[in-house]
Amino acid sequence: MQPLIILGTGLAGYTLAREFRKLDADRPLWLITQDDGRSYSKPMLSNGLSKGKSADDLGMASAEDMAKQLNATVRANTEVFAIDRAARTITIGAEVVEYGDLVFAVGADVFRPPLGGDGGERVYTVNDLEDYGRFRDTLGAAGKKVLIIGGGLIGCEFANDLAASGYVVELVEPMGRALPTLLPERASQAVGNGLASLGVHFHFGPGVTAVDKNGDGVRVTLSDGKTVDADLVLSAIGLRPRVALAHHVGLKVERGIVTNRLLQTSDEHIYALGDCAEVEGKVLMYVLPLMAAARALAKTLAGQPTPVNYPAMPVQIKTPVCPVVVAPVAPGTAGGWEIEADGNNVKASFLAPSGQLLGFALTGSFATDMKVKTELARALPPILA
Repeated sequence: MQPLIILGTGLAGYTLAREFRKLDADRPLWLITQDDGRSYSKPMLSNGLSKGKSADDLGMASAEDMAKQLNATVRANTEVFAIDRAARTITIGAEVVEYGDLVFAVGADVFRPPLGGDGGERVYTVNDLEDYGRFRDTLGAAGKKVLIIGGGLIGCEFANDLAASGYVVELVEPMGRALPTLLPERASQAVGNGLASLGVHFHFGPGVTAVDKNGDGVRVTLSDGKTVDADLVLSAIGLRPRVALAHHVGLKVERGIVTNRLLQTSDEHIYALGDCAEVEGKVLMYVLPLMAAARALAKTLAGQPTPVNYPAMPVQIKTPVCPVVVAPVAPGTAGGWEIEADGNNVKASFLAPSGQLLGFALTGSFATDMKVKTELARALPPILA
């Protein structure tokens, strides 16, 4: 039997491999990755500092260990140069490998804004374990100042982690509030207040236009003309599905690699899941959809075609100073927010004109109340039924 080849050893790739091995212990299995192949939990990257974790601490198993656990071939630090869909082969270096089925689990790329100035190498992003190691090594001792570009999920999580670890944090968010695309304004205020209580200083409204070297640090120029001096910059503007290779080999690509409910691409022997995939028009860059997709795809690849279902899957945001749980509402959805608030404790429900609950946002004590979370989640329609 020709091998199953998975491109990527992040949470999507390794979770799929584990689920597949529960169903098929014998089929040849390859995993190919451009990084070092260590298994780790990506959500830990944005709260590792306050837990005192180095990159090596967060790494749970080496590529060699994972190969043994999965009875698989794991090729780390390896680039795929070509895919021949007709012959069902991939080329890695000088080696051509046949596949029976191929899975893209290649994740997403960090969006890098065009910035002026000569300090670009002092602008860091953290999208994988190796990034985290570089950022942590450069960061050094507590007390240094970090300017974060972006006040979305990753930016706020890092702001909480850095500030709680004794670093000075300046955060720039052009949309004017914390978590602007996920929360209604009152809930955003609660998160902003919580982070401010740790010493986070916000620049709401302007964007970053340039980063220049300034001694051993940087001078950051904002679009309103102000400048901020810092030791380094962390860009946390967001992620975009990694689609270049799929596009190059002629797969259908829109925002992500387009798949049906079986996670099958426009080529019947090639599949996609995780941050790189667009499943019936939905790109969901969260852990719970990824896990649901991995379980379904493992069954399909083991000979039991299984469409993926996405129930309502609220997202927990790791800002311990003001906990957040949100079931996001798609932009442009008809309806409005109903809000109950007491200080930084906010319960916001998004209701359709019919009264149907379509989303919610909880902060503070509401976010840690299991009864409230469960009742709201049960009232939501599924994302993909």
